[in-house]
Amino acid sequence: MKKPTAKTVMYAAFAIFVILAAIQFVPYGQKQSNPPIIREPAWSSPATRALAKRACFDCHSNETAWPWYSRIAPASWLIHRDVNGGRRVLNFSEWLDGMREGENPKKIREELVEGEMPPIQYTLVHADSRLTKEERQQLADGLDATAVQAKR
Repeated sequence: MKKPTAKTVMYAAFAIFVILAAIQFVPYGQKQSNPPIIREPAWSSPATRALAKRACFDCHSNETAWPWYSRIAPASWLIHRDVNGGRRVLNFSEWLDGMREGENPKKIREELVEGEMPPIQYTLVHADSRLTKEERQQLADGLDATAVQAKR
């Protein structure tokens, strides 16, 4: 196999730079907003809300903290897609007392306890969102209690 020349490496680096610069003009993911909070759950405890805020709110509420890199493509595209998808499935700022599929306590518990949520790509960048096994259990139990409380 032939080793690339310095000239080839320079052309490749320049091409990558041009592509990265050009994709900044693709508008998807550039507009970030936090709609108003309509209705939060009647939390079973402040600790449950605190755990949910720490691990879930960036994608599952209208209180997203948009980091600086969320304005730079292609990261902006991925983050915008994840936030929109997360809000669509489960939104703690537009809680409908179990009327939305994502508000199903069994489904939430399963995803938390099995470690599916928060997703690894999120926890890699947001260390404070990493939950211990005990915190996962505490959050799942708290969300169960919140859901039961909402049905009263």
